Amino acid sequence: MTTREANQQRSLEAFLAKKAEFDALLAELQQASDDHFGADPEAVLWGDAAWLADAATKLKAIADQHFCRGEYAA
Repeated sequence: MTTREANQQRSLEAFLAKKAEFDALLAELQQASDDHFGADPEAVLWGDAAWLADAATKLKAIADQHFCRGEYAA
């Protein structure tokens, strides 16, 4: 195996490990979302809405970066 092939193999292994971590986090967040992030729909307050707005902003930044939208647009 050449140095280039070995480097590519290590890169792939690192990528797949991070993808597995990413997928696990997405699954965990989806489960939390399905449960309204633990908020009681009968008792939601502005703090709950503000936390969710902040989380959505962070996720939007990740999506924008991946899809080259907003500040990441070419």
